[in-house]
Amino acid sequence: MNLSREQKSAAFILFIVLVVAVVVVKIALSLVRDPVAENLKKDQVVKVLFVIRDDAGSALCSDVFLFYPDSKKGAVIDVPGNTGAIWGSLGRVDRIDTIYRERGMQTYLGEIEDLLGLEIPFSISIGETAFGRMVDFLGGLSVFIQAPVDKDDGHGERWLLPSGAVNLDGEKLRDYMEYLLDYEDEAARDERRLSAFTAFLLALKNRRSDVLEKDTFPYYAACMESNVDADGLYELLNVITDFDSNYLTTQSILGSERLVDGQKLIFPFLNGQLVKDVVKQKLRMLIARDSQDSRRVYVIEVLNGTYQQGLARNASILLDNAGYNILQVGNADRMDYEHTVIINHIGNEEAAKALGDFISCYNIITEEIDLDDEGDEDVDFTLVLGNDWDGRYVRGGFGKEEAEANE
Repeated sequence: MNLSREQKSAAFILFIVLVVAVVVVKIALSLVRDPVAENLKKDQVVKVLFVIRDDAGSALCSDVFLFYPDSKKGAVIDVPGNTGAIWGSLGRVDRIDTIYRERGMQTYLGEIEDLLGLEIPFSISIGETAFGRMVDFLGGLSVFIQAPVDKDDGHGERWLLPSGAVNLDGEKLRDYMEYLLDYEDEAARDERRLSAFTAFLLALKNRRSDVLEKDTFPYYAACMESNVDADGLYELLNVITDFDSNYLTTQSILGSERLVDGQKLIFPFLNGQLVKDVVKQKLRMLIARDSQDSRRVYVIEVLNGTYQQGLARNASILLDNAGYNILQVGNADRMDYEHTVIINHIGNEEAAKALGDFISCYNIITEEIDLDDEGDEDVDFTLVLGNDWDGRYVRGGFGKEEAEANE
């Protein structure tokens, strides 16, 4: 069939339009970026805020998961719901979880970023019912219950849970996260919720192949709300579920309790600076080179080498909140120490430096280690506080130049 000149021109124009359309689509697709890959280019550590909320829209637990893919180490920073401060988004003193209920996830994420001193690019929110469904998909979660639970929940139902190491289905896990016995405070329930979230992460890792299976992933994705799309969520879970379960640590925000408007709130120590310092220390541990002692909890003896009373006790609280095990607190052999000193009893220079960095103490003495001595020394480090200790840091940087020269 012969085409007229007009028809040939129209066909040619149509062909050109199709070619342009294909090129535009290819360019558009090439500009679509993987948010996880883009983030890893800027930051070595992946940071995700997980919020599990009840069906009324209140946050039950809020946990920031930090993961360093190169070392496969992970850390969970738990943010208790009754963490108190003057929140800018509310303009008043209140519980931090009030922000989630009143202002939503994005504002809540911003306040947690300010609290921890972190930029957290990713967030995942899971409703309580959906969380129970995910737990069932995962085959239940393994938790430890110290004593059997048999209590009325106050709404006509009973909490019934066995004791010991048990595997709970979605419905029972919701009971585990909600029950509160007469002798318990909110901190006990927060601890259980942290245990449940940690068990959830471990289950995601153990069932990773099933979670990331193309046919089953949509069922998991339907349970979660995130600030990335479905493809981004898939890539995010693909990265963070690759952690080594032997190198997963947890840390809760601790502080002093105060009663405000009938609410018992926890105000982070040192106006929140300790929280930021502890998080920085966690990040350093994630990216530190591998060692056998990377998960070890170091034991510290804190001694007061000054005449100022209470110095060692306050320092022990600081270090306890940073994850160290305080064996004992007391007075040094004398009270005229001018400079604070760390005595390294185990010869681990990396761990001693990490402790020194945390308190800005560069005056570190390493004891000579007798490899033939099989004694039962309980203390890893002795911290002797001198007159340069200001309650949080060592002032003046004594020993810093020597420490840098030895690096």
